[in-house]
Amino acid sequence: MKSLKTILLATTLTAGLGFFMGTTDAHADSLYTVKTGDTLSTISQQFSGDNSLIDLIAKDNKITNINMIFEGEELVIRTAEEAGKDATPVQATAAPVQEAAVQAEPAAPAQEATTAPATTSSAKEWIAQKESSGSYAATNGRYIGRYQLDASYLNGDYSEANQERVADSYVAGRYGSWEAAQAFWMANGWY
Repeated sequence: MKSLKTILLATTLTAGLGFFMGTTDAHADSLYTVKTGDTLSTISQQFSGDNSLIDLIAKDNKITNINMIFEGEELVIRTAEEAGKDATPVQATAAPVQEAAVQAEPAAPAQEATTAPATTSSAKEWIAQKESSGSYAATNGRYIGRYQLDASYLNGDYSEANQERVADSYVAGRYGSWEAAQAFWMANGWY
């Protein structure tokens, strides 16, 4: 019985100490290690519930391009209250974490939501990178090429020029613009 009390007391004290030492005060800086799939937006969401910390995180960590953070990078996170309310809400999300290895052919489209559309060429390139890592030779079942178009759309012509032409036509017809296609992709994980 004495050993059971000792175990319970030790467990309670350890848990209490762990809780006391392991939790952070809502007003204390946090050190966060970036994981694959993280964006400044998802990190801000995790710490504040919205995108209000994106600019503050970028400023505190001297990030010049909010669309580029790297796996393993350690970021200091402060809340807007700690910074004297110098963080402002941001509507856009940040780009995905850059992974060390480049995938030759994707098994399936990635599921993380990332950057907000900027220009047609950047939205188009963003989709190409998500769909095929930019490879015109990528295949995934019946989906072919840089934009992972259904093979029936390409009519047997898998040339780079035809892939570009068909992709532009598909996006214009279905979404109206590459920016709208990117927004749809971000919401659904495909376009």
